Amino acid sequence: MIITRTPFRVSLFGGGTDYPKWYREHGGAVLGLAINKYCYITLRRLPPFFNYRHRLVYSKIELVSELPEIQHPSVKACFKEMGVYEGLEVHHDGDLPARSGLGSSSSFTCGLLTALNAMSGKILSKRQLADAAIRIEQDVIGEAVGSQDQIWAAYGGMNRIKFYQSGDYDVQPIVMQEHRRKELENSLMMVFTGLSRTASTVAKKKIQSLEKKRGHLERMTGMVDEAMDILQNPERPLGEIGDLLHESWMLKRELTDQVSTGQVDEIYEAAREAGARGGKLLGAGGGGFMVFFVEPHRRISVKNRLRDLIRVPIRTANDGSRVVVYEPDTPIEV
Repeated sequence: MIITRTPFRVSLFGGGTDYPKWYREHGGAVLGLAINKYCYITLRRLPPFFNYRHRLVYSKIELVSELPEIQHPSVKACFKEMGVYEGLEVHHDGDLPARSGLGSSSSFTCGLLTALNAMSGKILSKRQLADAAIRIEQDVIGEAVGSQDQIWAAYGGMNRIKFYQSGDYDVQPIVMQEHRRKELENSLMMVFTGLSRTASTVAKKKIQSLEKKRGHLERMTGMVDEAMDILQNPERPLGEIGDLLHESWMLKRELTDQVSTGQVDEIYEAAREAGARGGKLLGAGGGGFMVFFVEPHRRISVKNRLRDLIRVPIRTANDGSRVVVYEPDTPIEV
């Protein structure tokens, strides 16, 4: 049996500029962090005593005999890419719900690839894992997704990720004073809207309007370096991150009419009225989790105002996708 643990992520700035259609023309950048909430993948060889070859357990249970019968797109693609021929059981567990803006699909893909490679006696580098997950999601499955989620799932940490027109990317860890890092983490309040959505559905419309919103995206790219300066310059108040988040959200919600909803707007305004400096809906839009920058003396007020929503405390997850249980078994001969 092999169990992998892969972090979810919170993207703070630059979201939308990580779509290949955009950064291969203009370049792009994002800033955010992997968080200490995880996707767990359990993988084991399935004994040949059943009338099916593969057992897949996620929000559904699939019992299938042939690869083409698999419905889960990531499992099907990863099995095909890895040349899986023996019977396997895949079991998925997550600390937080899927389709909620935290890059859960990419965490699943990275976690499964990590497990399958471990079963073959291999360990991929962070770069190899991120590249493989990006290729599978964008080229093999054909999802309308960007390239940041796979990188955070593979690398972990709090990073600035720069995307080049060549298609290459660079991952730069954010170096900052430890007390400011703790202050930032303590100022981030994440809440669940209760709404879930399929990111690719929202993303497709967003991708179609990228060129029309060029000015928005260029400003959102510039915010990444501005945020870096705030975080790393001890002379600048950290609360400026909240103001920048507010500006970013105002731009993001104009990318398409599907980014926000009436309910999301109400939550956002309530948090701001209670003292949040700024915030955003995570992921492509339409629902899921929201994150707010709330200074310590305002936290009680904002908590009380959003008391009907589930709050999730978060910290930076420094590790990317990794094997946490490795007990390889021997196939049973038939």
